[in-house]
Amino acid sequence: MPSSVPPASTRPAPAPLRRSTIFGLRRGEWALVVAICLAVLLTGLVDANHSYFNQPLECLRDIARNTALLGIFALGATVVIIAGGIDLSAGSMIALSGTICATTMLALAPAQMMGFKPVGPLVVALAVAASLLTGFLVGTLHAWLITAVRLPPFIATLATLVGLRSFARALCESTTSAFTPTKSATINVADPLFKTIRDNVSIPVAVFCVLAFITWLLLTRTVLGRHLQALGGNEQAARLAGIRTENVKWFAYCFGAMTAALAGLFYVANESVAAPVNQGRGHELNAIAAAVVGGCSLAGGVGTVPGTVLGAIFLRVVIDAVSKLIKTGADVYEGLIVGVVVVIAVTFSQLGQIASGGRHLLPGRLGLCAIPTLALLAGGVVSMTAGRSAGLAAGAATITLLGLLRVWESRRTA
Repeated sequence: MPSSVPPASTRPAPAPLRRSTIFGLRRGEWALVVAICLAVLLTGLVDANHSYFNQPLECLRDIARNTALLGIFALGATVVIIAGGIDLSAGSMIALSGTICATTMLALAPAQMMGFKPVGPLVVALAVAASLLTGFLVGTLHAWLITAVRLPPFIATLATLVGLRSFARALCESTTSAFTPTKSATINVADPLFKTIRDNVSIPVAVFCVLAFITWLLLTRTVLGRHLQALGGNEQAARLAGIRTENVKWFAYCFGAMTAALAGLFYVANESVAAPVNQGRGHELNAIAAAVVGGCSLAGGVGTVPGTVLGAIFLRVVIDAVSKLIKTGADVYEGLIVGVVVVIAVTFSQLGQIASGGRHLLPGRLGLCAIPTLALLAGGVVSMTAGRSAGLAAGAATITLLGLLRVWESRRTA
């Protein structure tokens, strides 16, 4: 019986694949670019001092420095998330890395450290190497807990989130009691090299750009990058395909911890002190937020470096905008802002799936109860930042918008 499949020479050529990117950026990443431009423009107009228009270079310098510090360990969080994991210990790793750096310099050059004098390039190099080695060891610990002990990544990194910061404080106090007259939970760092990094914003920005380029090459141009995405997409299938998933996880968690350790060195340089109690506290959530806003899926297997870079820029622009508008006490709202931005970003990324799957944002009685809840939340946030009348207006607008959405969903299913 003759085959119904035509010979290869007569088969039509496959249609070329459509590119889902424009100038290397995906649609969601272009949306972030537009959101960043709108945030800068609106802040410049609403700000009473018009800082973005009157002092553009100074504002750009501040945003660039903060974005670089966040972006360095957000890239590590991106690799871990793409591999299907999560790392909650980045903030504590920043504190531990800075403490390791400062205590190493204090132990090797106590007289210079106490006299606020240069400790020498060799001592600084050993301190930096000790910090990065600590990041590698912590990443190895995470991989061992997850692959050998079989702890869920959330539990393993939650334990180190608490433990690393406590260990850093104990190390700081024991080292200062041994090499200085008094025990202290902070160590001042006054070496000229760290001052140069603090005064020259181009150094952390350059390190961030180089690290972003290396991470992009790793994820898009290497076999290891494909293995990371396969592991996050379906670990069982990756294992059956012959991928050594334990080694891939080891790399992912070491990369995440070492980028946090590298960021810790810049935090010490930027603040001229190692302070394990507060340094980097809560910053792990900012890193995860930057990755998620940039398009990473917490389910694993999805994410890009340009998305994370734009996500970090967007977060820092929004936080800086709040500081420009509120003037005093803006840091009180930083966590709230990050949480709201993440929820909104993920919600917008899921709108297409919600519509195609026939689901609703405000279903049934739960949707009816959610409308006043969201209105109260919106009104409360705006009241605290912009005044009572603005809060009432925001609450009323939220009720109207969600009510219209509920009516539209009802008609769509009728």
